Formats: sequence, structure tokens, C-alpha cells
Amino acid sequence: MSTQISFEEIVSHIETPCDTLILFHRGPDADAVGSAFALRRVLEALGSRAWCLCSGEVPPRLRFLMNGEQQSVLAESVPEDFDVQRVISVDSASPAQLDSLYRLYGDRIDLMIDHHGVGESYATYCYIRPEAAATGEILFDLVKALALEGRLEITEALCTDLYAAISGDTGCFRFSNVTPRTHLRAAELLSGGIDSADINHRLFDCKSEEQLRAEAAGVSNLNLFADGRIAVITFPYALKAALGLSDEHLETLIDVARSLEGVKVAVCIRQPAAEGRFRVSTRSSCDYDVSALCRKFEGGGHVRAAGCTLFASDITEAMEKIVSAIDLSQLN
Repeated sequence: MSTQISFEEIVSHIETPCDTLILFHRGPDADAVGSAFALRRVLEALGSRAWCLCSGEVPPRLRFLMNGEQQSVLAESVPEDFDVQRVISVDSASPAQLDSLYRLYGDRIDLMIDHHGVGESYATYCYIRPEAAATGEILFDLVKALALEGRLEITEALCTDLYAAISGDTGCFRFSNVTPRTHLRAAELLSGGIDSADINHRLFDCKSEEQLRAEAAGVSNLNLFADGRIAVITFPYALKAALGLSDEHLETLIDVARSLEGVKVAVCIRQPAAEGRFRVSTRSSCDYDVSALCRKFEGGGHVRAAGCTLFASDITEAMEKIVSAIDLSQLN
């Protein structure tokens, strides 16, 4: 059973120096990577050794947040002399998001730091702040608290990780999760000398040729329901294989579906492998709660951004399951 702790107790929990693993969710985004490596810097400043892990490698466009400190984040990359004494997860709302890492370390996760309002508390101690726009905001507050105590120097690399984490989860400060405190935190990070234009260019404007091909194919696989209020992009495994794409190239498909005028709920359904398992991303541009939708399939997330995994015989059946679960009366 998990125990909810206060923000002040996080500091007490991490201040003892020891070898610490930091886990973050599969298909990592800027908030996951930025928060994980920011926490690594915090722990090292407090005298610990730390190593960041994910079930898959960090996408090339986000590797600048690692600052060359690790060449890999896979479990086999942990140094041989690393004596794991503490395990912390960041930005991961459920065991399923940790994928294979939960099978390896699930019973040893001491602390869970997250901002998702819907999920599952799975660590011995949990700190969850749903009103935070990103886990990076929580890490910012931790960094500031330690800096005020004179225990941590706020470096440019640390500011870069935290700014990217916050900007990434707010869509460059365009999403409804942005609060006045979000902008104030970003402003403080800008004073650290970071190049916010370059960071945001890397996060939002740089796309590989493979991503552009994926988006073009996604438009061809766009399905509209409820008089255009629901947009669903399907991307079966056969199409991914035929185009020579990997899962990281499909990350922006949900944005393609959401960008269509008149769409209230956008859905992207991807098939990672030939088996009948499908990953679903959802976004809402109205008051419709997509986290409630994803909970029906043991997923979760935020009111306007959530995800889940479901099983079906093919991607058409998967689409039918999701669409039929949407309450059309709530699409205002």
C-alpha cells in the first residue's frame, strides 16, 4: 500500500546519499526525460550516484536533455558496480507505463513523483500533484528549495531540462493546463541563461523525414465521426513496417488529428507489433474528460490528454471500441 507524502518529505527521502535508479515511462516525452535527468543532477549534488532508465531508448530529438551523461537508458546500461539502494519513478502514472522496468524493479520503487490526476499509486511513497502542468514543475520546486538552502547550484543544464519538461507538457505553453505559476517558473528558468528558442525549436519545429511521411500516411488514415467532432487516425503495424517507420516517428499523429477544425476529441491508435495490442492516445479540445474514457480501458492521464492500451482482433475493431465508448452527449 502506498503512502502519500508531503513535498517537504521528498527532500528528506532523497537527501541520504546512495546509488539510485530513476525510472520514466515508455515512449518518453520531454517531461519524462527532462524530469528524470533533472532529478539525476539533484541527487548527484546531494552525494548520490544516479542512473536514468526507460524500457526504450530516448528519441533522438530529446537526447540533448541527457547532456551526454548516458549513452543509453536501457536496463542493461546500468554500470556493473552500481549497487541499487533506491528506486524512484518520475512522470509515470501507472505500472503499465513503466513496461518491462516494472517487472524488474516494481517491488523496489521507493518513491513516485508525478502530476497525473488519474493513475495508480504503486510506490512505497508517492507525491502526486495533479494541478502541476508537468512533473517538471514539481522538480523545479524541489530544485529551488534545495538551492535556497545552499545545497544545490542551479546550472544551465538543469534549467534546460526543467524548461523543456514544462514546455513539452504544455505544448509550448498553449494547453489549458498552463497556470500563472507555470509562466512564473518558466521565467525563472529563462533567467538561468538558457536558449528557450532553441529548446522549443527542437521540441516542436524539428521533424525528421520519417515523421513527415508518418503524418502524410496518417492523414490518409483519418476517420471522422459524430459530424466531424471525433477524429481518429489509425496506424496499423503493416503500414508502419511498409514505410520503414518506428514508434517514435508516430508521436505527432495525435496532433494531426487534433488540428482539424471542428474536432472536439482526437484519437490516435497505433499498433506497435503484429500482435493484437494497440496503443491509444487521446486529446480533448472541449470539456470532455478523455482520462475517464481511457480509464474504461485501464488507462489514464489528464482531463484533456490521456492514453491507454487495448486488445482487439484488428485496428478497425480497436477503433470501434474507442469510438463507441465516447459519450457523444458530452461533446459540447
